[in-house]
Amino acid sequence: MAAYREILTSVSDHVLTITLNRPDRLNAWTGIMQSEVETAIRAGGADEAVRCIVITGAGRGFCAGADMNNLQTIQASAGEHYNDKTPDLKPKDVSPLEQTFPGRFGHMFACPKPIIAAINGPCAGIGLILTLFADMRYAAADAKFTTAFSQRGLIAEHGIAWQLPRLVGEANALDLLFTARKFSGAEAERLGLVNRALPGEELMGFVGELAHHLATQVSPRSVAIMKRQIRESYFQSYADSLATADAEMEKSFATQDFKEGIASFVERRAPAFTGK
Repeated sequence: MAAYREILTSVSDHVLTITLNRPDRLNAWTGIMQSEVETAIRAGGADEAVRCIVITGAGRGFCAGADMNNLQTIQASAGEHYNDKTPDLKPKDVSPLEQTFPGRFGHMFACPKPIIAAINGPCAGIGLILTLFADMRYAAADAKFTTAFSQRGLIAEHGIAWQLPRLVGEANALDLLFTARKFSGAEAERLGLVNRALPGEELMGFVGELAHHLATQVSPRSVAIMKRQIRESYFQSYADSLATADAEMEKSFATQDFKEGIASFVERRAPAFTGK
């Protein structure tokens, strides 16, 4: 993998782990980190050796939000060039799905690999937004969350006003955004913000087992298509979604993964999916 300044990456058993790596700052978000995380996700999405992506934080935090030094710089310049601090890493030929979801984190929805956020500690502001664009979220039960924006004189940025109500409902989203109150990983589970909250010492082991399952026991082709089906359905009628499913099912019958899925079941053995 490429060398990075503010993240760490490793690949093991088809799982790419991206670790936000500014532990002395609770992994506060910077333009460099933004570019490096996006670069790593795009590379993992294109790498046939990668079948699942995990994002977590180094040390005791996940991501404490935007680095305050950067916010002070923005304030001093009256917000000039706010959106220019991160280079545009989009490929020349952007997929239709990424065109549907532009902005800073839309590429995560378009990534064909499942992305899991392992929220090991404080998760605030833009760090929280990052997790909303993951496909699944697991948190330490005692991890602290906050949207933070209203207490900084900011607004619901980078798509959180669109995504958060879809996960927790409008009333809960307005509560979390208006008050910027702190809430725990356990409450995040009750709200539906995370799939599950676990004791901190169990989090990475659980996520590791889940990622290994996704990387070895299910068809990467099936997962990629189902991920796309779900994201496209946000703007489809039921009839259009059904038509897409019918067409994709026909294609599935001719794939190696379908043949392997049936054979492994009949022969009572672990599957050896190729994604083909």
